[in-house]
Amino acid sequence: MTPRYLKAILLFALVAIVLAVSVRQNFRDAWLSQYTYAVAPEQTPANPKTAKPPSGAEPNAIITPKPQVLSTRVAEYHIDVRLDENEKKLIGEQSITWTNPGRKPVEEMYFHLYPNAFLSDNTTFMKESGGKLRQDKATANSRGYLKLESLETTEGESLLPRLHYVQPDDGNPDDFTLAKLRLPDPVAPGEDITLHMKFEVKLPEVFARMGYAGDFVMAGQWFPKVAAYETAGTRGRAIEGWNIHQYHGNSEFYSNFGIYSVRIQVPETYTVAATGFQTKPAASKEGRKTYQFYADDVHDFAWAASPDFIYVEDAYSTAGIPGVRIKLYLDPAHENLKDRYMHAAKSSLAKYAQWYGQYPYSTLSIVVPPKGGNGAGGMEYPTLITAFAADTDNPGYELERTVVHEIGHQYFYGMIASNEFEEAWLDEGFTSYAEDKVMESEYGVKPNLSLEASYMTDPAPLKQLSWSYRSHEHYAENVYIRAKLVLFGIEKQVGTKTMQTIMRTYYQKYKFRHPSTADFQKVVEQVTKSKWTEYFREYVYGGQMADFAIESIRVHPVETEQGRQYESIVLVTKRGGSFGPLSVLFQFADGKTEKKQWSGEEKHVQFRLVHDAPLLWAEVDPDRHVVLDNKRINNFMKAELPEASRIRWSIGVSKLIEGLLGAIGW
Repeated sequence: MTPRYLKAILLFALVAIVLAVSVRQNFRDAWLSQYTYAVAPEQTPANPKTAKPPSGAEPNAIITPKPQVLSTRVAEYHIDVRLDENEKKLIGEQSITWTNPGRKPVEEMYFHLYPNAFLSDNTTFMKESGGKLRQDKATANSRGYLKLESLETTEGESLLPRLHYVQPDDGNPDDFTLAKLRLPDPVAPGEDITLHMKFEVKLPEVFARMGYAGDFVMAGQWFPKVAAYETAGTRGRAIEGWNIHQYHGNSEFYSNFGIYSVRIQVPETYTVAATGFQTKPAASKEGRKTYQFYADDVHDFAWAASPDFIYVEDAYSTAGIPGVRIKLYLDPAHENLKDRYMHAAKSSLAKYAQWYGQYPYSTLSIVVPPKGGNGAGGMEYPTLITAFAADTDNPGYELERTVVHEIGHQYFYGMIASNEFEEAWLDEGFTSYAEDKVMESEYGVKPNLSLEASYMTDPAPLKQLSWSYRSHEHYAENVYIRAKLVLFGIEKQVGTKTMQTIMRTYYQKYKFRHPSTADFQKVVEQVTKSKWTEYFREYVYGGQMADFAIESIRVHPVETEQGRQYESIVLVTKRGGSFGPLSVLFQFADGKTEKKQWSGEEKHVQFRLVHDAPLLWAEVDPDRHVVLDNKRINNFMKAELPEASRIRWSIGVSKLIEGLLGAIGW
C-alpha cells in the first residue's frame, strides 16, 4: 500500500471520528453546507417601476452626460478601437489628457500595459499564478500582448525612445506590464499634458478576466492605462507621487478617476456592452458597426462583444436609485433566466442604495459569458459586471450570488476605489460582507459563519501587498472570507444598527476619495466613540483568529450549610486574539443552566460554581457570538470525562488532522 492511499484511509477515519464526536457535543451545525442551494428562487419583482422592451432589441438608448462632477477627474481618454475578429486582435488609437492633481511638477509618467501579462510563462503574473486563476487555466492559446505602435506629443514628437519597462516589485526582466515615460517637459501643478498613442492588443483565449471564447470577446484592462498618482494625504501618504505596481497573480487594479469617450467598431452582427452609456445610436457601414460610449467619474473602462447576445433592458428607479437602465447581455443558454438576473440586479441595487448611498450612474450592464468563457466571468468594472458563464442551465443561487457580489463592487471598488494592489480587503472583504447581507435579506440564504471561520487554517494580515500571500487560495481565504468575518466581528460587538451607520458613514465620507485601512478604522472609532486599536492590530494588521477554549473541568462534592452540594471549577482560556465580552454556559445534572459573562481580555479565567447537582458540561460562546473563532471544537467540554481525559483531548486530534491535511496538500 502506497503512503498516498494510507494517508487517505487515515484521513477518512479521522474525519468520521470527528463527525461522530461533533454530533455528540452539539457541533452539528458546524458541518452544514455553507449555503443553501435551490433550483430556482421565487420570481418576485423587486419594484414595479419598470418598462421592459422585447428581448433581442438593439441597445440604442441615447443618454447625455449629467453636469454634476463627482470626482477629481485626473485623466481623460478618447479611444478608437476596432475588433479584428479573425486575428483576435484589437487595433486601437487613443488620446489621453492627464492633469497633475498635486502640488509639485511631474517629470515622468507611468502606464499599465496589462495584456503583456500573457506574453510568456515568465511574466510576473504567469509565474505567480502558475497559469491558473480561480478555476480557470491558461490554454496553449492564452497568449496575448499590448504593443505600442506610436507615442507622440500633440506637436508630433515621438516619445517611444523615452519609454522604458520597469519592474519595481520584483525586478523580473521578462515582465512588461508597467512602463515609465520620461516627459520632455515637467507638468506643473494643475496643468495637463496630452499624449497620442496607437496600439495593438492580441487577445488571449479567455483567461484571467480578458480574452476570447469563440466569437465572444471580453476586453478588460485592454488599453494603455496611466497609473494612479496620489496626492499628499491620500491613504495616509506623506509625499505625493505615483503608486506603481506590476500585474501580479493576485492583484487587481487601482487608478484615478476620469472621463472616457470610447468608439468601438465590431462586425455588423455583433452587439457591444460597455462601461457608461451610448451617446449616439450604433451605426452600420460596409459590414461593420460602430458604437460610441461615454463615462465620467469612473476609473476604468471595459467592454464585451458577441454576435450571440440576447439583449434585455429595464428602466429602474427606487429610493437612492433616481433612474438607471439595467442592461442584460445574455448568452442564449440563459435567456430563460433573464428574470432572475434582473431581480438580482434590482434587489442588490436597492439594498446597497438603502444601506450605503445613492448609485449615481445612469446605467448598469450585466454580461453573461458563453459556456467555456468563465475566465471572463465574475468580474467587476465601472457600471459593467460579468456573471459566471452559462455553463449550466441550473445554476442555483450561484447566479444571484455572483450578480449581487459584483454589483457590490460598484460601491467598494467602483466609487470608494480602494487600492487593490495594497489593501485588497477593503474591496473584496467589504463586498463579500455586503453580498451576504443581500442574500439573507432578499433570498433568505444565511451564511454559515462558524463553518467559514473553520476554513481559516492559515490566517494572515489583511493589510499587505496582494502578492505577499503565498498562493491565490491563501489570498482568497484572507481578503474575502477572513476580511468579511472581521467586519461581522465588528457588527457582533456593536449591533446591526450601529454597523449600518459605520458602513454608510464610510461610503458617504470616502466615495471617490481612495481611502485606506486607517481611514476605515477612524470611521469605526468615530461612530462607536471608542478605540479599536487592539482589534485592528490583531485581526487586520495582524493575522490572528480568535480561539476560546474550555481548558479543564473539576467537579467534587462539598459539604455546605445547605448540605451536600457539588463544587465545579472550570478553567476557560484565550488562545487567540481578543473578542469580548462573551458568555460561558454551564449545564447541571438537575436540568438547570447558568450563564456567566467574561470580558475575554485576560489570558484565562476560572469559574467556581457550587450547585445542588454536579456539572455536566460547559461551553464558551454558546451563541456563536465570536465569529472569528476558527477552532470551535474546543469550546465545549463534558465534565464526566475520565480524569485522564478532562484536559482538552481535542488538541492532539486537531494537530493530527492539521498534519494529515498538510501532508496531502490541502
